[in-house]
Amino acid sequence: MVSDAKRTVDESTPLPVPPVGWTQHIWTVNPDGPYSRAERTRGSGPYRSSIPASITEYAPALPSDLTADIEEAAQALAEFDSHAAATLGAQSPALGPMSSVLLRTESASSSQIEQITAGARQLALAELDEAQSENARLVVANVRAMEAALRLAEQLDEQSILEMHAELLSRHPGWASHAGRYRSELVWVGTSAASPRGAGHVAPQADLVPGAMKNLVEFLRRDDLPVLVQAAVGHAQFETIHPFADGNGRTGRALVHALLHNKGTLRHTTAPVSAGLLRETETYFAALTAFREGDARPIVESFTRASRYAARSGMTLVDDLARQLAIAEEKLSNLRPQAAAWRVLPRLVSQPILTARFLVSRVGLNEVTAQRALQQLAAAGILEERTGMRRNRVWQHAGILGVLDDYAEQLRRG
Repeated sequence: MVSDAKRTVDESTPLPVPPVGWTQHIWTVNPDGPYSRAERTRGSGPYRSSIPASITEYAPALPSDLTADIEEAAQALAEFDSHAAATLGAQSPALGPMSSVLLRTESASSSQIEQITAGARQLALAELDEAQSENARLVVANVRAMEAALRLAEQLDEQSILEMHAELLSRHPGWASHAGRYRSELVWVGTSAASPRGAGHVAPQADLVPGAMKNLVEFLRRDDLPVLVQAAVGHAQFETIHPFADGNGRTGRALVHALLHNKGTLRHTTAPVSAGLLRETETYFAALTAFREGDARPIVESFTRASRYAARSGMTLVDDLARQLAIAEEKLSNLRPQAAAWRVLPRLVSQPILTARFLVSRVGLNEVTAQRALQQLAAAGILEERTGMRRNRVWQHAGILGVLDDYAEQLRRG
C-alpha cells in the first residue's frame, strides 16, 4: 500500500490526480426518435467518451494549507456527531429519530441538486404514503437509499453499492428494471437527450463500468488516506464512471455517508453534507470537471466547505428540534410516565405528521392505544388535527414542521 499519502508540498500547488482518458466513437441519432432533422444532423457524428484512470494506489501530495483545512472539517463533523448524542443522550429514543430527520434533510438537499424540491409537510405525508407531491415521493425514496447506505456501511463493496441503488430506484416504476444493475448503454451529462455530442461529460462505455467500479471500491477500502480526501475523490470518481442508467448523483452522495460511517468519522448520526454542496452547485460541478482534467483540489475543497457547513447547520437543526421536543415534554409533565403519549413523543422528531395507522404499523401500538396517544398529545396542545374528518385523521406538530421548512429556506437562500 502507498505510504506517502499525507506528504505535503508547496501550498500553491494543485492536487494532481490522474486525468481521465478518452476514446473516439461515432454517434447516429435514432431516426425513429422524436427529433427534428436539424437535431439529427447536429447530433450525428464523432464524439469521445471518457476512460476513468485507476485510483487504487492514488497517493495525493497534500499542500499544507489543504491538510489543515481537511483536518478541521473532519473534526467539525466528529464534533457535530458528539453534539447530537450529547444533546439527546446516546441512549435516548430520540437519537434514532434525529438521525432519520437529518437523513431526510440530507436527502431533500441531495435531490434539490437535481431540481427536486419538496416541503416538510409533503415529505412527512410521503412517509405515510399520503403525499400528493411526486417530488416528495422521490425524496423519500432517496431517504431509503441513504438508510441502505448506512446499513451497508461496514461492507463498502460493489454489492452494497448496487443495493443502495436498488433502494433508490425500486420505488420508481419507470426505472425499476434498472434498479441495482450497472447500465448497459451510454450515458452523458448534458442538455440533449438525442446525442452525447457537446455534452459536459460523456461517461465511459458500458463495458468499462464493472472494472472501473472494482477499482473504485479498492480505493474506498483503503485506510491510509484522510477520510474527506477519500470521500471527495471517491465521489468524483463515481460520478465520472456514472455506473447506472439513472440515480447516479443520489447514489454517489449516499456513498459518501457510507464512507463517513465506515471510517468512523460519524458514529451516532448522519450529517447533511449535500446541504453544503447545495449551497454552491456551480462550484461543485466545476470541481467535478477539474477532477476529470487532473486536479482534485477543487472537489476536496468543496467537500471540506460542505462538511463544515453540515456540522454547523446540523448542530443548529439538532438544537432547534430538541428544543421543540423539550417544549412538548414540558406540556406532558402532568401525564403519568406510562401514558401512551410518551411512547409517541420521540417519533415526532422524524415524523411530525402522524396517523393512527402509522402508530400501529411502525410503533407497534394497538388501535385503541394509538388513538389514546393522539388524543393525549392533542389535548396537551402538542398536535393539531388538520383534516376535520371523523376517520382517517391526520395530526401534525406545527413547530417541528416550521423548523424543517426554515432550514430548507436557509439552504435555498445559500
